[in-house]
Amino acid sequence: MILSKFKRRFLFLIPVLAVIGPGIIAGNADNDAGGITTYSVAGANFGHSLLWILLLTTFALAITQEVGARMGLVTGKGLASLIREKFGIRWTTFVMICLFISNIGTISAEFAGVAASLGIFHVSKYIAVPVAIALVFTLVTKGNFKRLERLFLIVSSFYICYIVSALLAHPDFGSALKSLAAPTGVHLSGVYVLTMMAVIGTTITPWGQFFIQDYVVDKKLTKNDLNIERGDVFLGSFFTNFISFFIIVACAATLFTKGIRITDAAQAAQALKPLAGQFASALFAFGFLNASLFGAAIVPVTTAYVITEAFGLESGLNYKFREAREFYGLFLLLLILGGLVVLLPFLPLITILVVTQAINAVLLIPIFIFLFLLSKDKKLLGEYANGKLINIILLVALAAIAIASTVYAVSFFAPNIFNFFH
Repeated sequence: MILSKFKRRFLFLIPVLAVIGPGIIAGNADNDAGGITTYSVAGANFGHSLLWILLLTTFALAITQEVGARMGLVTGKGLASLIREKFGIRWTTFVMICLFISNIGTISAEFAGVAASLGIFHVSKYIAVPVAIALVFTLVTKGNFKRLERLFLIVSSFYICYIVSALLAHPDFGSALKSLAAPTGVHLSGVYVLTMMAVIGTTITPWGQFFIQDYVVDKKLTKNDLNIERGDVFLGSFFTNFISFFIIVACAATLFTKGIRITDAAQAAQALKPLAGQFASALFAFGFLNASLFGAAIVPVTTAYVITEAFGLESGLNYKFREAREFYGLFLLLLILGGLVVLLPFLPLITILVVTQAINAVLLIPIFIFLFLLSKDKKLLGEYANGKLINIILLVALAAIAIASTVYAVSFFAPNIFNFFH
């Protein structure tokens, strides 16, 4: 009898296990090198005062990712294809050019993260970056979709390193939870507002919106999988910011309380050593390396997928190299260009990363407008189109993101503009 009940429960889990993956991987992909760096800087420089943003971005991320997943499940098409069909080739080309330029910077950030994290262990970037490019390209081109998905899910589990690292720092969780529930220590200054916009921008990304929709299509899921996939998306959105919470808390407990200010995650890992112990520092560095390699695989794959899909070319990890040469060729080009930015000493990496974030912030606006218009289209989605309540929630979320993105972009060109209110 007990064995029979166990079998029934196991059989119930089979369809769930077959569907889950896109939401969890999409959510964790947001915690890439740029994300880890942003959260580390936020915690070290501002303590718990930016934690309240995480709660808001968790809901916004869950909503937008659910919309993207739902459109992919119902139409069987990626976001780029739907934009081309509904808005024409000109708008599609514009979005693809912006996405390509901004994602080159994002990919560069991933390899900069690889170089920085291995630099802690005295590995030269001229060795670390080429090896990382070769490793990522080999894993993606030689493995099939199912194997890659399992690998990405395993890699996602390594983000637990940040939870352990935070616990070893003995933080004040009472204060952290209060700051999460309500804004505390908020102050108007150019640096604070820029960091706040960076937290929003690194959590909800343009490429991430394309990724979730293309992923469910590539996995050949259908509208019958919608309920399970919703759970997958919501779980992924929660888990990514759950990890972000511990990154901020770890840096706040060790660095902010000691008055140590940092500019990147590698500095955070090094600074943790005398304050929280070598094990906590090593875990933080390992998590940063894991996040960088994860992003170095996800972002170029997504970019290559979206661009080839947008122009009607064969794309996706289900195809062999010879069947989708443009897709894999573009993937390799993105890896090489992203790596070169890090290896060429005369290119100002920090400036490039800031410009990329500004472009990403601006790019969110048209993409989210397209997302809203497509997701409420009853001719396209039928009964699966947004209802009135979802439209209102989505509009509020999109308006907030658009305002935040615009402020972030404006503040890049006028960094002292908010000091007027200070």
